[in-house]
Amino acid sequence: MSGPEREYDFVIAGGGSSACVAAMRLVRDFGARVLMIERGPARTAPIMRMPAGYLRYLARDTFLEMHTTVAQPRLGGRAPIVPQAKVLGGGSAVNAMVYMRGQREDYDGWDALLGGNAGWSYADVLPHFRAVERNTKFNDAYHGIEGTLLVSDPGRLCDTTEDFILAAQGIGIPYNPDFNGARQAGVGVMQHTMGKVNGRMQRSDAVTAFLSEVRSDPRLTVVTDALVTRILIENGRAVGLVYRHDGQERTVRAGREVLVATGTYNTAKLLMLSGLGPADHLRSHGLKVEVDLPGVGANLQDHHEVPTIATTKGRSGYFGEDRGWPMIRNGLQYALFGTGPVTTTGIESCLFYDPDGGDRPTVQLYCCPIVYLDRDVSSAKPTYGITLTSCLLRPKARGSVRLASADPAAKPVVDSNFFGDPDDLRLTIASIRFARRLLEVRPLGPKIAAELLPGSPLTDDAALAAYCGKTVKTNYHPCGTARMGRDDDPLAVLDARLAVRGVAGLRVIDCAAIPAIPSGNTNAAAIMLGHRAAAFAAGRGEAVAPVAATRFPRGVGQEARTG
Repeated sequence: MSGPEREYDFVIAGGGSSACVAAMRLVRDFGARVLMIERGPARTAPIMRMPAGYLRYLARDTFLEMHTTVAQPRLGGRAPIVPQAKVLGGGSAVNAMVYMRGQREDYDGWDALLGGNAGWSYADVLPHFRAVERNTKFNDAYHGIEGTLLVSDPGRLCDTTEDFILAAQGIGIPYNPDFNGARQAGVGVMQHTMGKVNGRMQRSDAVTAFLSEVRSDPRLTVVTDALVTRILIENGRAVGLVYRHDGQERTVRAGREVLVATGTYNTAKLLMLSGLGPADHLRSHGLKVEVDLPGVGANLQDHHEVPTIATTKGRSGYFGEDRGWPMIRNGLQYALFGTGPVTTTGIESCLFYDPDGGDRPTVQLYCCPIVYLDRDVSSAKPTYGITLTSCLLRPKARGSVRLASADPAAKPVVDSNFFGDPDDLRLTIASIRFARRLLEVRPLGPKIAAELLPGSPLTDDAALAAYCGKTVKTNYHPCGTARMGRDDDPLAVLDARLAVRGVAGLRVIDCAAIPAIPSGNTNAAAIMLGHRAAAFAAGRGEAVAPVAATRFPRGVGQEARTG
């Protein structure tokens, strides 16, 4: 049956990580009838099932919508590209699969911003992380093994990864076996949303992990290649969605609630197109104001990174493994034995630390075992080497999203405001110096041929600041444009249960709802949000064991309960 002809309890705008897990729970756990509308295609290319397959599509817009920021004065007028997924499964279907929840202080901070005891502390969210997880390595107070999201170490580690981990320990960074466990600080292997299926390591995205659980259930309908243009609001209540599909405009109604999960940029855009946002801005585009919500489109946050790049004296890492005979050999090894370079994303390890020497990490330093540069920067060519990217975990600067016009097909105006706070730049420069030091330590040091970027002549802060402006890029983690907050917070778009203020029957359930960016890759947080949102929308208990009832190992329980 086509979407508009049926009756639904819930309609969901968007088909990314949070939408998929919410749809699964609403159908499977709460027996609801659900329609999900995704603007992108129903699936990615078959090669994307392989862990290394995403690398083929990093620079393409096949499954990505390429937003461009407004010109950034602090970056010398650059306008970096900030992509957003455009496919069923969202970011989980196209990302590098890193599974990172952030720090306990992040979620305790959310709870404090909401006034305390609001249900968003680390102790409150941990059961939701555990409930969805099927971890192949950990089964403890921090991890679950009964969920449907496969989480594991990469299927292979290269020589450069191993050297990086040893070198970091050589300068005092402790080894950490689990960044999602008792502490985040340290160096180690990153877990990923992947796992073995029929003996071969494969991506575990939100479609395979969650939506596949209910795809055959008649209570679920999924429409793809459809653009949601407006939330239908009647008498102060969200009652449905208007969308374009197959060249026609259609309307679908929700008997209970409308859930919005179209991605941080487009969630803000959709709210504003629907009359929910800063009144003056909406009127400037000829839009009727349903509710004056100044916080819609404000508070944009994103992790951003700057590379430190060096070549190696000999063959190393993964350079050249994706072309010619090595590519054929690797493909055959994966097809026949399920092993080899195809079983990894290439980005296998990182370290978390604070350049200022504090206990709480402020930088995530990734190790990429190749000379790698984003499409925005072209001053070096891929070769054998290593790229250490300094990713600022909690940037202080805030950007914005605004409408370009009242045309739903027009991309919003994105201002990422990278380095808008001087402390963001200061920490990034300090991390470049740390990365340089790391490249001198055994076993990495003797294998390094030369520093390509920033380049050894650049030593003073002014020169390094200019370099940062030329090379800073997104780490693909935008959030915050429709954030939660207290009742007395004029910029709070949502309450503590993700409900939009001033409108009944409407919730935002993706990363736009995040009040303060978590200290790590955001896909895990998006999944947690969707898992909780389903219970909020259904008006039911969250159906996961509270942390206080969990048996923690000695010395762990107090940390987890207090965040």
